[in-house]
Amino acid sequence: MKIAIIGFGEAGRIYAQDLAGKADIVVWDKKFLSEQAGQLHELAVKIGVQPAGSLADALADAKLIFSLVTAESALAVAEQAAPLLHSGQIFLDFNSVAPETKRAGARAVTAGAGDYLDVAVMAPVPPKRLGTPLLIGGPAAHALADQLNALGCSTSAGSERIGDVSAIKMCRSVMIKGLEALTTECLSAARQYGVEEAVLSSLHASFPSLGWNDSLPHYFISRVAEHGVRRADEMAEVVKTLQSVGVAAAMSRATQQVQAGLPSKMAKKGIQYSELTPFVWQDALDRLK
Repeated sequence: MKIAIIGFGEAGRIYAQDLAGKADIVVWDKKFLSEQAGQLHELAVKIGVQPAGSLADALADAKLIFSLVTAESALAVAEQAAPLLHSGQIFLDFNSVAPETKRAGARAVTAGAGDYLDVAVMAPVPPKRLGTPLLIGGPAAHALADQLNALGCSTSAGSERIGDVSAIKMCRSVMIKGLEALTTECLSAARQYGVEEAVLSSLHASFPSLGWNDSLPHYFISRVAEHGVRRADEMAEVVKTLQSVGVAAAMSRATQQVQAGLPSKMAKKGIQYSELTPFVWQDALDRLK
């Protein structure tokens, strides 16, 4: 069976590498048309997958198409793929976008000859990689869950309706990305005042099971430092999700700003995330003063 993976970023590379040997894997990314093409082609070959020459080449005869792009590109990729699909091909939209964005993608794909599956990735792809829990939605969700699990995925059918599992993902992101942003804002100020140890001690006393006195602050702030740009794009989709049902989304808009803000500060200072590993939140924030 041939699987096409659209998007060769962190998640796309992990899925490509872990599925190699279980299926014929072809990968495509718009960066294959940039100056990064040689490096990315070399990486694809190194992990045992075939880089495609175009989106059409990637989709040709693929049984499953995994879309693992950015939130802002998700609908455009579905629309670009739609006229290239034929009967029997299934487009799996893994991207973290609003339910209505998924429904628009489904309308585009099913207006042609393809089938569409809504996929919600319910945890960071590293460290569990192929075992990352997935919720899937759509008329063929139960059958596809079995097929994906046979490939080594950890998949559950969540709904027969497009958009439901993405609503779960987006509402969860209000909390998860919000906690990351709150921690970044809280400890950035506490560090400037020199009271971070007292703040963390108080948080640990209130919530002793969470790890405020251990690795949790490092983890939360590192996620913003490494993935804040992508998370800010996702939070824009969260805002759409909430506003479409009449929720003001004030906290989610603020979370979007904080998620984008830390990487922006790093860029202005010329700091790469790789320079901050192993990540210690105090050291990272001190470099941004």
